[in-house]
Amino acid sequence: MIRGWEADPSSPLLRRLGKSPTELGTTGGEQGCPDIWELENGDIAVVGRDLTGSYLPNLPPGLVVAPDERIVVIPRRTAAAAKVDLPDA
Repeated sequence: MIRGWEADPSSPLLRRLGKSPTELGTTGGEQGCPDIWELENGDIAVVGRDLTGSYLPNLPPGLVVAPDERIVVIPRRTAAAAKVDLPDA
């Protein structure tokens, strides 16, 4: 299958976008730290809960999840805190 974009697993994590999970109060101590990071190549990595199995049966029209993709959920405050570090469209 030819895709318009492919993830590059060799691109290192560059910087956190937004505030740390500790600052946002979303950390579970040593576990459970939702986060958003920019990769060196400009792509974005998201650390969150894998809820793919919960959402797959009820995907809205137009949303397709490939076998090697996951639906990852993060707290709204994590995404909102990253907004200041993301460029406008």
